[in-house]
Amino acid sequence: MRTRDLAKLVAGTMLAIAPSILAASAQPLPPTSPPQLAPVLPPAYVVDLLTADGMAAFGAQWKHMEVKIVEGPALPNAMPGYKTSYDITPHAGVKGFDDSSWPTLEPKQLLDRRGGGKLSFLWYRTNLTMPAKIGVFDTANAKAVLTAYVDDYAEVWVNGEVPRRAGITSPATIQGFNIPNRVVIADAVKAGDKVEIAIFGINGPISVVPPNFVFFRQASVEFYK
Repeated sequence: MRTRDLAKLVAGTMLAIAPSILAASAQPLPPTSPPQLAPVLPPAYVVDLLTADGMAAFGAQWKHMEVKIVEGPALPNAMPGYKTSYDITPHAGVKGFDDSSWPTLEPKQLLDRRGGGKLSFLWYRTNLTMPAKIGVFDTANAKAVLTAYVDDYAEVWVNGEVPRRAGITSPATIQGFNIPNRVVIADAVKAGDKVEIAIFGINGPISVVPPNFVFFRQASVEFYK
């Protein structure tokens, strides 16, 4: 009887503390803004960010930097036998990241094939300031969508975060092999609004270790009214 009672006590205790153990090991990431789907109708106006005129409309310039993979210790709650983890540097998606020392790219240079090939990642950053008008187009209250089409994949950071939810289509995350990211960057544009963009370009498919490079096929801001 005592053995059976002890077993019940142990089982009950484990059930009681299991949620705490799982919560400690899961360590969920901090929440981000919910993702939005971009409109599929034709835009009212499009600005090409691969051109000098397009970038000048936002008072912006492109910066870029190759990403390095660095080795570190495994997380404290890793299973036995796993001794190392891998990270990237720099973490250039964070808001206010200082890219002042990074090389500047002419807009058309986004088309150039960059990186050393194979397992390769690059950051592309810019800061857009929304103008009141672009040519004759009035931007006030328009929805603005960034289209970033990177060969082969990309993740898009907007003002320091990747808007996403698990199980929900999240356009700022990888969309598929050579499929563009179309990310809402402003619901209702106001002149002078600033949008910090960091695009993490990825050579892929990753497990193929492809013998090619990272480059843009398209970069634009679309306005919808």
